[in-house]
Amino acid sequence: MRKGSIAASLFWLTAGFLVLAMMTTGYLLSDLYSRALDTSLSETLDFHVESLAGALLDTRDPQDPGIALADPRFERPRSGWYWIIRDDAGRLVNLSTSVVGIDLQGVSASADARGRSTEVVDDPFGTRLRVVERSVTLESGRYAITVAGNLTEILELVDDFRGQAFIVLGAVGVMLTIMSAIVARIAMRPISRLSTAIEQVREGDAAEVSGTYPTEIAPLAEEVNELLRSNAQIIERARNQVGNLAHGLKTPIAVLRNEAVAQKDGLADVVTSETEKMSSLVSTYLERARLAARTSVVGKKADAAMILQRLTRVMRKIHPGIDIAFDTPDPSLPWFRGDEADLEEVAGNVLDNACKWSRGAVGVKLVSERGAKGTQLVLAIEDNGPGLSEEDATKVLRRGVRLDEKTPGTGLGLDIVKELVDVYGGSLELKRSALGGLLVEVRLPTARLGGLARPAPE
Repeated sequence: MRKGSIAASLFWLTAGFLVLAMMTTGYLLSDLYSRALDTSLSETLDFHVESLAGALLDTRDPQDPGIALADPRFERPRSGWYWIIRDDAGRLVNLSTSVVGIDLQGVSASADARGRSTEVVDDPFGTRLRVVERSVTLESGRYAITVAGNLTEILELVDDFRGQAFIVLGAVGVMLTIMSAIVARIAMRPISRLSTAIEQVREGDAAEVSGTYPTEIAPLAEEVNELLRSNAQIIERARNQVGNLAHGLKTPIAVLRNEAVAQKDGLADVVTSETEKMSSLVSTYLERARLAARTSVVGKKADAAMILQRLTRVMRKIHPGIDIAFDTPDPSLPWFRGDEADLEEVAGNVLDNACKWSRGAVGVKLVSERGAKGTQLVLAIEDNGPGLSEEDATKVLRRGVRLDEKTPGTGLGLDIVKELVDVYGGSLELKRSALGGLLVEVRLPTARLGGLARPAPE
């Protein structure tokens, strides 16, 4: 029935979303930063182009040494910052000091509305450049002014920014993930309190779910309480109907049996036989209905150790010639999750049978074990009697079957035990005892320790 955890699901969902969001944010910020730097570079190159164009228009001589830019990067070779002026024939007429030894090609892209064209190229040193070009017309002809800026520097700045951004965003993501885990645990506390309250009802520590819950969970707590009330009412009505049915059927069957006994013919024998079957069937199904109704009530528990101690004392008085050895159970032994009368009926029937069939020695042991169904109480009762074969062990669990008619009893004891054990989801096993007789092992569900003090063993 269990499938994962809501808190864990929320944590991993939030963590996954944060990883995706932070990565997307990092790339978007890096892209925006790259665009901003590229735009800034383009504007700087535009400014330099306009400065050279203004100087050219002032001097009217493209070879005038006064045409220059104040930025020292244009004076440093291999800096990635270059400018040149070409005539209509493509011949160099002026250039920056940094262009010496470099063949800087013109821009092949078409011009925009302002007569400006731009593209990205690589210089002979592998430096990526942003190149801007525009034309200026003088009396002596048309000249192309080309200015290039170092784009590699911008790309390196963008890479550094991206790395730092991911570090910062990663730290923020870790903090947000931790916060989401804390929020998930806080948000799940009401559900945990509700689970604890329901467990208290199941264990018998409370009659109904109590406490104050958020708006989203409060209806669930109310529905659980309403279900408990409805279940109790249904069981009470079923008990009353079972009782009424028992009283309603017993009298007519008894009358038929008595009338048949008074007659001495074939029909009377048939009626007697059939009324016996009817009486047996009524008793069988009424007993099953009674057991089902008793064990369907939520919240009952009983101290198994105390019940076994009490039954042992009683059986020692009923069977004074039998040595009943009862191993004192561990004080931390869990309680039986169910009705005290049902446990007494199970243990009492098994212990009484052991005393009847034993040859003077009976052993009683009560422990707990953890298995596929969780923690269970294990009641082991053994004797030194004749024991049972595998075939007899299967037969004896059938309703009313008795292997020895000389021994007093109705033959319904172990069948009732098996029926009660099945109703509680436990198990009943018949094995060979180390004492030489029969070993009966009964496994039943457990509840938490109750608040009653156990009496000291005798």
